[in-house]
Amino acid sequence: MSTTGQQQGGGLRSRRDKDVGHGMGMEASCWLSPGALRRLIELPSPPLSRHQLKRLEEHRYSSAGRSLLEPLMQRYWEWLVGQVPSWIAPNLITIIGLATNVFTTLVLVYYCPTATEQAPLWAYLLCAVGLFIYQSLDAIDGKQARRTNSSSPLGELFDHGCDSLSTVFVVLGTSIAVQLGTNPDWMFFCCFAGMFMFYCAHWQTYVSGTLRFGIFDITEVQLCLAGLQMFTATVGPSLWNVMIPVLNIQMKMIPAICTLLGAVFSCTNYFRVIFTGGVGKNGSTIAGTSVLSPVLHIGSVIVLAMMIYKKSAVQLFEKHPCLYILAFGFVSAKITNKLVVAHMTKSEMHLHDLAFLGPGLLFLDQYFNSFIDEYLVLWIALIISFFDLVRYCVSVCNQIACHLRIFVFKIKPCSIPSSANH
Repeated sequence: MSTTGQQQGGGLRSRRDKDVGHGMGMEASCWLSPGALRRLIELPSPPLSRHQLKRLEEHRYSSAGRSLLEPLMQRYWEWLVGQVPSWIAPNLITIIGLATNVFTTLVLVYYCPTATEQAPLWAYLLCAVGLFIYQSLDAIDGKQARRTNSSSPLGELFDHGCDSLSTVFVVLGTSIAVQLGTNPDWMFFCCFAGMFMFYCAHWQTYVSGTLRFGIFDITEVQLCLAGLQMFTATVGPSLWNVMIPVLNIQMKMIPAICTLLGAVFSCTNYFRVIFTGGVGKNGSTIAGTSVLSPVLHIGSVIVLAMMIYKKSAVQLFEKHPCLYILAFGFVSAKITNKLVVAHMTKSEMHLHDLAFLGPGLLFLDQYFNSFIDEYLVLWIALIISFFDLVRYCVSVCNQIACHLRIFVFKIKPCSIPSSANH
């Protein structure tokens, strides 16, 4: 996907007016009912300290910039949020958008597990519609929060968390649409570039305390990618294999090269802020830590992914690119969520994390000459990474929501304006 573009708004998010943070979470009773299920999907100890929770209360959202299409899209978003009943919680809007995007992308994954096959044309159209629905709902959740007086720091965190996961599916769906699996190096680059750009957007926010938007930002990227899916559904995926005269490259290389150029442009902007925009003591991050410290986390993910890809004796990535991207994508989403939490709580990010267990198993398996089938270990890594992501997100949301005494996917009656009838 070239979510390289500018994932400055926190990844696959639409606009700053969505991220003031909407009230989610639970009251003191918390998200899940007591029992084995709750113990299974929650961490054994609270992930945040009392000091972090206190600093979270003091967090205030800050953003700067406006993208090219924002003024035009604002009219549509304002109309759309007006159609939403006031009793619907903002986070419910967010999670419905994410679920739609994930489901429509998984349809493509089902038909094109190696990103080289051709799916039915309706599958590409479905993915385009899913992405547009996600973009639309992602844009109005913050509006719904302000409209219902249910904004909270947890809503902002929930929004960014959903965006981090959606990024993985958008880059994967786009790669499948153009059959980029026939060029595994380029598919690897495009997918991980998208995740890296999303991470960097929050990295620079962690440094400067302000989320920055560019002229060509995520709204524009999302609409372009939805258009790419619709184009594929209209003319068929085989067009991406057509050679371009003179240039002597396949059509599919155009979006790949755009991803490269977007990554270079975005990195230039991101790292300018990272190296010069620190608001902490002596130019440090908002938490007073080194501005370079977050590179260890995303760097570890990318280096491990690249080493395992290149050293695989059974061409693990080439034969199972979708599973591979999802396994490492869940790890990327986890560490991005931790970065967002670190920013909002003004705290340090620690490198030790169970998120690296899955990639670590793949690495160790290769180190011992793949004494366990790599494909099996990849599935184990995917399950572990997904389970770890879910546990962390549920635990953080549960703890913060209990602390703020708010509901998850329901608005407190007192938050709904009495004049709202719909």
